[in-house]
Amino acid sequence: MKHQLGAIGICVHNIEIMVKFYRDVMGFDLEWEGGPFAGCQMKNGVFFNLYGDDRPSVDGVNRTFQITCNVDTREEVDSEYERLLHAGAEPVISPVDQPYGLRICFVADPEGNQIELCAPIEDAQS
Repeated sequence: MKHQLGAIGICVHNIEIMVKFYRDVMGFDLEWEGGPFAGCQMKNGVFFNLYGDDRPSVDGVNRTFQITCNVDTREEVDSEYERLLHAGAEPVISPVDQPYGLRICFVADPEGNQIELCAPIEDAQS
């Protein structure tokens, strides 16, 4: 399956400083409400996201950035997760529905770089 790049994200220690940098210096039109996430959609359709990363570290996984690949259905999140594991990716987070309307999972590539797979879920809570 060919994946569509949906987002590039940077995990940051101080989201306020990083929002100011990417918004005020780089000119990105970031939306931020003061929480641990900020993002914007670029002209080419790919999202640029900042994540306030307070998650515990995982040995061998580079959590300084991530790429996000979109798939069409929640079932594809599950099947692609399994396919990637069988092809040599390492599990980071198993597929799970999020209250913001996406089914997500994370794997690490052979060098430990983090990849997210996501798809919309129809019955999401707002």
